Amino acid sequence: MDLLSFITAASEAAEQPTFSLVDINADTIIFTLINTGIIVLIYFFFLHKPVCAILDKRAQAVNKDMEDAEKARTEAQAVKAEYEERLEQSKEEAGRILSEATKRAQQRGDEIVSEANAEAANIKQRAEESIEREKKRAVNEIKEEIADMVIAAASKVAEKEISAEDNERIISAELERIGKES
Repeated sequence: MDLLSFITAASEAAEQPTFSLVDINADTIIFTLINTGIIVLIYFFFLHKPVCAILDKRAQAVNKDMEDAEKARTEAQAVKAEYEERLEQSKEEAGRILSEATKRAQQRGDEIVSEANAEAANIKQRAEESIEREKKRAVNEIKEEIADMVIAAASKVAEKEISAEDNERIISAELERIGKES
């Protein structure tokens, strides 16, 4: 193509109305503003109160959930503190019970030892009394035997006429013999 036909084509194209996406048109601006106003009015008359009510309910529910969570946390801390206090009391109670049991065991051991000592003392006393009785019985038997021997010696002396020296010697010999036997 030549230059002249190119220019004519360009001028024809320039004369044709063009459609542009960035074209500023007053009618379009006014139409858009009216549409936006109608949408805002519809929103305020029909949707604003229900949407605000839904948002308020949701905010209240969130606040209630947060309060419940805080209350639950506070209760959990109280339960934990109570649990720790009971645990400490249980430890103290266990220590006290162990101490009392040890004390009672020591007291019972002391009682058993005391009872055993008392029983041993009682047995010893009975044994000593028995020994004393046996000793007295033995002494009485010996006295009876001595008396019998003295009577026998006296009867021998009476059978024989002996001098006072012989009599003294016989009694001493009999007493010595009795002393050796016992």
